[in-house]
Amino acid sequence: MQGLVTFRFPPGTCIVQAQPPERPAVTLLSPGVSVMTDLTEVRAATTSPRETLRAARETMIHQGVRLLFVVETMPCVEGVVTAADLEGERPMQALQRRGVTYDELTVADVMTPLSEFDAIDYAELRRSNVGDVIQTLKRVGRRHLLVAEAATAAAGPRIRGIISHTQIERQLGQPIDVLDVAATFSEIRASLAA
Repeated sequence: MQGLVTFRFPPGTCIVQAQPPERPAVTLLSPGVSVMTDLTEVRAATTSPRETLRAARETMIHQGVRLLFVVETMPCVEGVVTAADLEGERPMQALQRRGVTYDELTVADVMTPLSEFDAIDYAELRRSNVGDVIQTLKRVGRRHLLVAEAATAAAGPRIRGIISHTQIERQLGQPIDVLDVAATFSEIRASLAA
C-alpha cells in the first residue's frame, strides 16, 4: 500500500465547502417520502430502556435528534422516546407513581412502547403526498409516525423511516397544527390522574 499525494493551499486562498445537493422545495403535493427520514440513509439514534432521562437527553443533543429508538437487545426496537417525553408530563407522572427522584427516572418510565406508536406502510407512503402525511398526523394526533416496510423474501419486516411534524414544517417553511391526543386507555387514565 502507498499513501495518497497531499498538497497545501497557498495563503489567502478562498475555497468553499461542498454543499449537499439542493432538493426541490417541498409542497403539499410533493411525494410523501420526501418528508421521511430514511433509515437506509441515516443511522437511527438509540438508547436503552435502562438509561436515565438525563443521559437520553445528552444523547439527543450529541446526535442532533429529538427522537431515540429504545433498544434493549439489537436489532429489536421496543419503543421510542422523544424530547417532549423527557420534559413533558410523563416524567412528573412517573415521579409521582414511583416515588423517586428525577435522576432515578429511566427511559422505560416515559417511552412510548412500539405497540402504542402509530405506523404507516412504506409502500402506501410512496403512493401518497405530503398533504396526506399531514392529514394522517392530524388524524392520529401525533408528532411522529413510524414508517414500516413489509417483509420480503430477502428480509423480515423493518422500520424503514420516521416522519416528524418538525421536519415537515422545516421543509414546507410553514407551521402545521398537530395536536397530541391520548390514544390509549392508559394514556387517558394517566392524563386524568395528573
